[in-house]
Amino acid sequence: MLRYPYALYDRHIRLAPLFENLKGDPLLIDLSTGNHLLEQIDVRDQKNFQSLLEGQMAAGSNWGLGGYLERRDTLLRDCPQMVSDERYYHLGLDIMVPVTSLLHAPLDAVVSQAGYEEGEGNYGGFILLKHAGPGFDAFYSFYGHLNSGSPPPAATHLKAGDEFARIGDFHENGNWYHHTHLQIITASGLKKGYLHKGYCARKDLPEAVKLCPDPVPFFKI
Repeated sequence: MLRYPYALYDRHIRLAPLFENLKGDPLLIDLSTGNHLLEQIDVRDQKNFQSLLEGQMAAGSNWGLGGYLERRDTLLRDCPQMVSDERYYHLGLDIMVPVTSLLHAPLDAVVSQAGYEEGEGNYGGFILLKHAGPGFDAFYSFYGHLNSGSPPPAATHLKAGDEFARIGDFHENGNWYHHTHLQIITASGLKKGYLHKGYCARKDLPEAVKLCPDPVPFFKI
């Protein structure tokens, strides 16, 4: 049985783009502790931060990327749920796109969970998809900061390319700039609670990178 990400190279599996109509080259969004800009602004004023990011985009571009395993102490300094456990290492890939952009299932999937996580700095609308097949071990893809409208109910079957959600606005996505947090979670990672852990502490990194592996191979342009 193939494990993620090697299963993505099975010629019988179709990997579809998560978003359509991405234009130009992505803005590489630096949210790391070393970015001094974050020390000079109110990081919870995400409307202003959205404007700053859009101002940095090249002409003709409409999307950006924030990195996996990036350390984000400064960005998270006003999020007590992160500070208390020193969970500063980002376990997903942040994909910035225009608000209300539609998300499409990258692989055939079943909706495992869908819900809403309230609170400043949290996920807002979220969906967890389960991917399983005869030739690979089951794994999950998680999407946070979504629209709070009616998500597909649990047990809904999706084909690769099917629409299943929209990007959320500030009032419904945990008050974050317009993006989704894409995280891969193994079956073991789900059992260990990584559905609600988009960040981990330094001491947990050796385990976390196995339970929440790099999502970049999963994101097809």
